[in-house]
Amino acid sequence: MGWADAADCALEPQGEGRVAAVVDARSFRLEDGREVRLAGIERAGTDGARGRAALSAIAGGRDVTLHGEDDTPDRYGRQPAFVFVTGSEHSVQSELLRRGEALVSTDIADKNCAASLAAAEAIARQGKLGIWGEAAAIKNAESPGDILAAIGQFTVVECRVLSVRQAGATTYLNFGRNWTQDFAATISRRAIPAFENAGLGPKSLENRRILVRGVVSSRGGPRIELFRVGQIEVLGGK
Repeated sequence: MGWADAADCALEPQGEGRVAAVVDARSFRLEDGREVRLAGIERAGTDGARGRAALSAIAGGRDVTLHGEDDTPDRYGRQPAFVFVTGSEHSVQSELLRRGEALVSTDIADKNCAASLAAAEAIARQGKLGIWGEAAAIKNAESPGDILAAIGQFTVVECRVLSVRQAGATTYLNFGRNWTQDFAATISRRAIPAFENAGLGPKSLENRRILVRGVVSSRGGPRIELFRVGQIEVLGGK
């Protein structure tokens, strides 16, 4: 599937309106007062002004349609949606990803939508556009201090799986020998079947070079918990 495929994230229609103001890199306010949060993507980098400018360039002052599985507002009163500028076959999310101004999130349930967004992000990565032109866009597991600096942030980490270990109900993908300081990704027992069904069983990843994405936490060393298959991308052979 290529990025040129149209409207992969055009789920159920959830309304329309005109963008009155861009609030931040992932949200805007419509003229009728509704605040919309872009679903399926995460902010790229920490430059808030740059993120707002990128979204404004695509959607500011435009008529848009909203699509999604549910229009229930989040706890902040924002409506999560995939957004299409009138006359465009690609979502605002895809445009931001293609320009390297966003990262694919990990919470996309629709497989076609997830694949389309991943393809858009891949275009930017390959062309080193936007954030992908910066050396720090992808963290290296060999520098756990850099990852720890991103605690609480959605981050992409490149790493080679040194070992796979299970402790209780948790499986650890270890990327260093010091388990209390080095970076690791964790998978809960209940999530293992999904990874195995996708050909990403933890043991099969040993000694493979992968990208993992998610929110960084600290439990000794930096950690990313893997809930969905889309959080892992295998980059090459052993």
